[in-house]
Amino acid sequence: MNLPSSDIFIGEIIGTAILILFGAGVNAAITLNRSKAQNAGWIVIAFGWGFGVLAGAYTAAPLSGGHINPAVTVGIATQTGENWDKVPVYIAGQIVGAMLGAVLAWLVYYSQFALNRDKDISMPTLGIFSTIPEIRSPVANLVTEIIATVALVLPVLAFGLTRGLGESGTALLIVALLVVGIGLSLGGPTGYAINPARDLGPRIVHTLLPIPNKGTSDWGYSWVPVVGPIIGGVLGALIYNLAF
Repeated sequence: MNLPSSDIFIGEIIGTAILILFGAGVNAAITLNRSKAQNAGWIVIAFGWGFGVLAGAYTAAPLSGGHINPAVTVGIATQTGENWDKVPVYIAGQIVGAMLGAVLAWLVYYSQFALNRDKDISMPTLGIFSTIPEIRSPVANLVTEIIATVALVLPVLAFGLTRGLGESGTALLIVALLVVGIGLSLGGPTGYAINPARDLGPRIVHTLLPIPNKGTSDWGYSWVPVVGPIIGGVLGALIYNLAF
């Protein structure tokens, strides 16, 4: 599908912004003091991100196809061998959209973030915006992100073989449920970035936002949730081309 670059860029900004608004929003909801959903737990996080994928992808689909993830974009280009010239446009839109969504989530929870100035109840805030491994082991963390992203991209490509999914418009719903499943099953070690823009854009915003006592943005780890998903996207496409 030969989509105009302007539509791709705008669609990916809007779709990824919605994804991160929902995703960073649910993270803030379960993390921040004086949030009604505080301590709601991992299942709520997984479904919040899944619904973010659902809303973002459906919104972006008419303009850009609704990739909202550089790993998916690179995976599709690798699998088809086409439209590599559009990959930078997709990724640029995704990163801008991820930054916008992170700012919007901060605005929604502005009063709760402001409470972080109280040192008696303040907490690090990076986990609201970006991923943090439970056990810091770059090689193991990288492997986790690669496997989890293959588990995303390979099914996404395979869904295209089921004509009824595309015709009925339910393919994106299935992808959203897939993301929920990845979060529940594979998200424990690293927080399942599986999307470079989802981690990098909000990490940049976390660095720039005037959040009191926000803690580190942990740029030393930031390469893992970028490199791992890109490798996973390529591997998922190569496996698809070998198997199907």
